[in-house]
Order: sequence, then structure tokens, then C-alpha cells
Amino acid sequence: MAKTEVILTHNIVGLGGESDQVKVAAGYARNYLFPQGFAIPLSGANKRRIESLKQRRAEREAHEFNAMTELAKSVSKLICVVKVKAGDDGKMFGSVTAGLIADELKHQFDITLDKRKIHLEAAIRALGEHEVALHLHAEVKSTLKVRVESLTPISAPVVEAAPAEAKTEKRGKRVEKPEVAEEKPKAAKAPKAEKKAKAE
Repeated sequence: MAKTEVILTHNIVGLGGESDQVKVAAGYARNYLFPQGFAIPLSGANKRRIESLKQRRAEREAHEFNAMTELAKSVSKLICVVKVKAGDDGKMFGSVTAGLIADELKHQFDITLDKRKIHLEAAIRALGEHEVALHLHAEVKSTLKVRVESLTPISAPVVEAAPAEAKTEKRGKRVEKPEVAEEKPKAAKAPKAEKKAKAE
């Protein structure tokens, strides 16, 4: 496969940043990088543009660093609340992933953050507060507090248990009904006794 050297004019993830000289497939350069304006061919005239590209890259990286530092300061003070479905015993259905945390940050605080910058060792599978590591920039790291809450209140089953016991106590007082049932047969026996008396 033919390779060609190009000078990147934009930051491309997995390939490089502005002013980098990289070797790429000729078709990739010809069909994607050059038409989109992401790269220029390596030539004597274009080599002179490297200085301006390096300066633009330094400005972009400085701006990104400052923006991510400010974001790290503000995010460390926030508590992101994620509501999930949970059973009566407080056990979660499913888990909280980096994508769900990124969606909640966008929804609650209007902070757009790529889910790849949220680093979870494993998905969160328990209710409560959790510390989540954020890798916002190569040199900027922060933490975010995530509180996982249940959509259904966990204390509800405990409250319901007490009235259930009270109902069983009320049922114990229904002893009167069998007595009424016993009185009816006695009343039924009385006419039989009268019939026997009449027969004599």
C-alpha cells in the first residue's frame, strides 16, 4: 500500500496535531485529508508554513488547558445526582455508566463532557455517593461526586410493614362472628324441641 507524507493542519485524534509530519495511506490523504482541509502535501513551500501551524497549535493547546482547568475547578464542587430504578431492598436494576453520567451532567448543569473523559474502573452498581475520576486533559485531572438515588423510595416497605401488623391484630378481634353462628343453630334446635313437645 502506497504511503505519502503530509503535514497536518488540524488536530486529528489518533493521528496527530497541527504541524505534525505523518505518513498516511495515499488514498486516505487524497480522498479525505486534502479535500477536508485537514492536511497539506509535504513540499518545500509547505514546510515554511510549519512555524505558523506550530504557533496555532500552541495557542489551541493553551486554550484547551485553561478551559479544562476552569472546568475541573467547577466540576469538583458539583454533585451529580443520577436516579435509577431499584428494588425494595435498595438493589439497583442495571448500572450507572460513564455515558449516563455525561448525559446527567449535560441535563443538570449544561456541561458537555465526552464520556471517554469520565474514567470508571467498573460501572457503578450500588446506591449512594461515589467519587468518579475525570481525565479532562493530559495534564488536568479532577474528581466528580456522583450520588446514585432510587426512583422509588426505599423506606416505603418498612412503613407499610407496621400497618400490616395492625391489620392482623384487628382480624384477631373478629371472634364474635363464630359466636353469632353458634347462636343460630341453638335457635334452630329450639323449634325441634317444641315439635317433640307437641308430638307427646
